[in-house]
Amino acid sequence: FWDFLILFFCLPVVIFNEITKKRLLGDVSCRIVPFMEVSSLGVTTFSLCALGIDRFHAATSPQASTRPIEQCQSIIAKLAVIWVGSMTLSVPEILLWQLAQDTSPVNGVVTEYCTMKPSSNLPESVYSLVLTYQNARMWWYFGCYFCLPILFTVSCQLVTRRIRGTEKGECRGTKHGQCESHLNCTIIALTVIYGLCTTPENVCNIVVAYMSPDMSKQTLDLLNLINQFFLFFKCSVTPVLLLCLCRALGQAFMDCCCCCCEGCGPDTASSEGSADSKLKTEMSSSIFFDKPRETPPPLLSLGTPC
Repeated sequence: FWDFLILFFCLPVVIFNEITKKRLLGDVSCRIVPFMEVSSLGVTTFSLCALGIDRFHAATSPQASTRPIEQCQSIIAKLAVIWVGSMTLSVPEILLWQLAQDTSPVNGVVTEYCTMKPSSNLPESVYSLVLTYQNARMWWYFGCYFCLPILFTVSCQLVTRRIRGTEKGECRGTKHGQCESHLNCTIIALTVIYGLCTTPENVCNIVVAYMSPDMSKQTLDLLNLINQFFLFFKCSVTPVLLLCLCRALGQAFMDCCCCCCEGCGPDTASSEGSADSKLKTEMSSSIFFDKPRETPPPLLSLGTPC
């Protein structure tokens, strides 16, 4: 959902600014767009960490094959912590950016752009904190939003594989073992996409921090544009990758889309297909929690309406 917000709100603002050289919504967009983009990195970072912890608990549980379904309230609480924490860590971005204007010496056209400069109207204590954040922003970006999710995911995967190594002979070929392996591959794929899309921005930040006096404003703007579109690419690919790799989530998404279509009639064939897909969805494992592997329900007696 946060990836959708980035594509729905931030992408049009950036494209409009590049075409018209005017900032859509003015100073508000200069503050909200960086806030939402950094919050997106935080949401992805802490979500990957939470999924890594979930996989670790699944591997170390004494009865992993019969672990109960996680309650909805628990999942909502975790999502609230991830979202609120990410937005809280991104609040300095609102105070850091502001709208600036530049007049071209050639044709006299006024160009609007966003600059990283704290406002002098801020209280002295807040101004010093925002200035400290600006000075440490590059390494905070690199450490929290790049190294943390990658190292966390790699560590959880290594520990999980080490624990699963003793049970490899028992779980190999079983449905539970295949589901666990599939979920681990899904998390690894999400981490790889995230790492590939955030690497250019971190490299550019480090290069600009030490070579900005020798670089022109056009070069800096181009690097910033490339970094933003890598973020948009990540927000576009991640949901599609998740829906394709996580079969239960993808099937549930397709069922919801099918139910919203007017052409889905309640005929017998579609009812049977829907029942089969629902059964497969219930039997498959979800990425957010492990469904209990119990004995199959007893078959209904012949001749009933079902």
